[in-house]
Amino acid sequence: MAQALAEELLGGCGDRWRHTIGVAHRAEELSATVEPGERDALVVAAWLHDIGYSPAALDTGFHPLDGARYLDRHGWPRRIVALVAHHSGAEPVAAVRGLGEQLNSYPDERSLVTDALAYADQTVGPQGQRLPIRQRLAEALARHGAGSPQARAHAVREPRLLAIAERVERRLAELVSAQAPSSQAADNRRATPR
Repeated sequence: MAQALAEELLGGCGDRWRHTIGVAHRAEELSATVEPGERDALVVAAWLHDIGYSPAALDTGFHPLDGARYLDRHGWPRRIVALVAHHSGAEPVAAVRGLGEQLNSYPDERSLVTDALAYADQTVGPQGQRLPIRQRLAEALARHGAGSPQARAHAVREPRLLAIAERVERRLAELVSAQAPSSQAADNRRATPR
């Protein structure tokens, strides 16, 4: 349902749609970093995170808030609405735009899910390609321009996003490390003559 709505609203939007597909696929890959019961929320929010760019959702011109309001009006679960509202460090940009109070009408859960969603979004470029987070942040600043709200919020937003990236990458490394001993044991069993 989330994928279908995202395609309906963004399917004709070229790069925006390619980015959304890439973020959703990245979120699926990152779903191991969240609890099993949280994985669906992560992937649903990833599909819907940028629907605020759609003309059908346009309200304030700030896509996280516009997407959240669209979902709210259409009866989506409050948690999904809030995940879309606060995705990828939206709070500092909302404050610069004078929309902080409106954004904060949706709770920011600051969880493993919000971390994974931000990481998925901030490591996928405009055409759906993987990018290192610093390159993605630089690309977004260049695209939005020096006087943009994104640029004015960058000094606050960038350290938050880099801290999120560090946490997610640490969880990914822990998962790989935890799987390594069982893989090594299986390799040893196969190598042991019977």
